[in-house]
Amino acid sequence: MSAARPLSNLQQELLKLYSSDIGETDLLNIKRYLASYFADKSIQEADKLWDAKGYTNDTMNQWLNEDEPKYGNKDSH
Repeated sequence: MSAARPLSNLQQELLKLYSSDIGETDLLNIKRYLASYFADKSIQEADKLWDAKGYTNDTMNQWLNEDEPKYGNKDSH
């Protein structure tokens, strides 16, 4: 048996929500908000990487037009 870990601050806040009866509209809005938040955060991190690597729109166009990309899993075709 593994040792119990304390709940994160996010888990604690979500548990507070669970104790309330939230309507479907509010629940849907919360889901959208969380999805948007994490999507924006991911985009920001990708932008940092993009800038650090010196990628440009030309880089993306080159990748999109390659017959055999030099990245990713070649077996997934």
